[in-house]
Amino acid sequence: MASKPSVQNLPVEHLTLAQAKKEHVRLDLEIGAHDQRYYQDDAPTIPDAEYDALRQRYEAIEAQFPELRTAESRSAKVGAAPSRGFAKVRHAVPMLSLQNAFADEDVAEFVRRIRRFLNLKEDEPVVFTAEAKIDGLSMSLRYENGNLVTAATRGDGAEGEDVTANIKTLKEVPQKLEGKNIPAVCEIRGEVYMTKPDFLALNQRQQAAGDTVFANPRNSAAGSLRQKDPSVTASRPLHFFAYAWGEMTEMPADTHSGMLKWLKSIGFQTNPLWKLCKSAEDLIAYHADIGQKRASLDYDIDGVVYKLDRLDWQQRLGFVSRSPRWAIAHKFAAEQATTVVKDIDIQVGRTGALTPVAKLEPVTVGGVVVQNVSLHNEDYIKGVGADGTEIRGGTDIRIGDTVIVQRAGDVIPQIVDVVLDKRPETAKPYSFPHKCPACGSHAVREVNLRTGKEDVVRRCTGGLICPAQAVERLRHFVSRAAFDIEGFGEKQVEMFFAEGLVMEPADIFTLAKRDARATKKLAEREGYGETSARNLFAAIDARRRIELNRLIYGLGIRHVGDTNAKLLARHYGTMEALQEAAAAAQIPIDKKDKGNEAWQELNAIEGIGDVVAEAIVEFFQEERNRDALARLLAELEVLPMQEAKSDSPVAGKTVVFTGTLEQMTRDEAKAMAERLGAKVAGSVSKKTDYLVAGPGAGSKLEKAKEAGVNVLTEDEWLALVGAK
Repeated sequence: MASKPSVQNLPVEHLTLAQAKKEHVRLDLEIGAHDQRYYQDDAPTIPDAEYDALRQRYEAIEAQFPELRTAESRSAKVGAAPSRGFAKVRHAVPMLSLQNAFADEDVAEFVRRIRRFLNLKEDEPVVFTAEAKIDGLSMSLRYENGNLVTAATRGDGAEGEDVTANIKTLKEVPQKLEGKNIPAVCEIRGEVYMTKPDFLALNQRQQAAGDTVFANPRNSAAGSLRQKDPSVTASRPLHFFAYAWGEMTEMPADTHSGMLKWLKSIGFQTNPLWKLCKSAEDLIAYHADIGQKRASLDYDIDGVVYKLDRLDWQQRLGFVSRSPRWAIAHKFAAEQATTVVKDIDIQVGRTGALTPVAKLEPVTVGGVVVQNVSLHNEDYIKGVGADGTEIRGGTDIRIGDTVIVQRAGDVIPQIVDVVLDKRPETAKPYSFPHKCPACGSHAVREVNLRTGKEDVVRRCTGGLICPAQAVERLRHFVSRAAFDIEGFGEKQVEMFFAEGLVMEPADIFTLAKRDARATKKLAEREGYGETSARNLFAAIDARRRIELNRLIYGLGIRHVGDTNAKLLARHYGTMEALQEAAAAAQIPIDKKDKGNEAWQELNAIEGIGDVVAEAIVEFFQEERNRDALARLLAELEVLPMQEAKSDSPVAGKTVVFTGTLEQMTRDEAKAMAERLGAKVAGSVSKKTDYLVAGPGAGSKLEKAKEAGVNVLTEDEWLALVGAK
């Protein structure tokens, strides 16, 4: 009898709410494990798309089941933070990533979702531009009065690397724009790439010279551009396709296709394969056509991109978390290869999670050498999914097994099957350790007291003594999105921890004071001298003034990534207010219990839900965490989070929408409010500034009146924000 299909193999639109909850938790754990490894790697050639494939299903579930949007800290990152080797450039308009589609139905749902959001009639035509998705390095070029002044990589979406000197060596990047309708300020965005023949020739030269051999054309383009010496970049055959824009003082066209034509008219190369499409069927046919041409192209593509053509509609749709609502990337099917599992290692993460990793005989899949594949958890190794159903037909993975490997979305390596007829007789089922390999403490699978179910992840219980967790916590604290201390990277964290100099975050800021009293100075240690020690102390002092959101993120609270850290910083304003709220909050004991007012306020923040709120409360109610934080705060000056400037009348205000809106959809109303700098909450509290109530408003309206909240009709809201 055939086994029941695994929930993780079901399309999102076929999931029940119960199945979606389980799948949402499984994906959160999987993304979390991969995020730790990704954001601790300083290698500048890691592709941004590596994170898109994991997040796509997670975000699709949240879109299909909005009530599950509770732990988006794992799904709100874009790219990687800027390298320490280059000056940083803050993007005037963030460089966001795209949501992914892997199936035709995803594309059809994308079109339906746009129609729903814009509340369009069935006969209202919707036009898209479809473009080949170049597998290169994203670049933003800033022109002022027609002259190129700055070139920056995507970085983390908000801040990139200044590679202006290097980008000026590319022949396909104009130094001065010529043509009609050139704005005083315009940021042209596109992709730096290397052709396949040039890539092969470069690798042959690199190998002959004993230098680095690149894994694929994308990495070779990124590595070539990130050179300290621009002459090295100039010697590499790099190209540039323009396809988007950032800050513009005026728009030369009112459609995306019109902007592509304008980009070509002012001197940029644009990909000639773009096409206008008028339906989901047209988009899918374009994807199939480009897929057939893929092998014959002289540059790498990893899918196609669909963008709503009308720019005014793009503006209305806005963005969700890290991605625009009006665009999506339709990826190609994964390539597969066969290899052997040489060993299974256990990695201990920052939260104590024990994650198994298969060490493979190196194999090339889709042009990339794959040697390591995450096995997620011990049930996954046994062939059991997060919901208890079989995966891989219930076949377990053993050391010595021959396995089929693919890269999901042409990026994420995963084992999709085991070749049983090649299994060695000596291969035994893998025995997952019940003790932490880093400290020897018991490793347990937590039981959820509300559901009585066992957690899929086994965690080390030695949180205070486990060196793996301590080092990971410190690494996270000094990471790019947190304190980002120049010269204080992974090697320094490991060295200072091993020597007992830095055991907790506060120790970083007392290092100079203690060094002055020490017998053996830092300047006398291996790898340091007077200048490097002085520079490190100066870099530490430069981070004594830190933005609140960076501090919150740096604490390493489970489920609180940089997006949720910003939500908390924006809502509470100060660390003291956040601590007081968390200390006062009472976690509900069951579904009937609503919790007290402090809990309800925390839980009502748009983007924060039960899971995240509980993690925050548990963190701040742990006495040892509060003591460590107090020692840290004694060394810091905490600054308010930097917000985009807004002179709108609702900037900084908290707004709640309720009832039926007649002139816009609920999602469109929320997007408008956030675009104007307002904070959108899901429930009414004393801190609510405006309740926008449409017909059918119920308990929220009553509560708002009781609390003295300013209640507006939809017309009054539109008049207030100047949209009427």
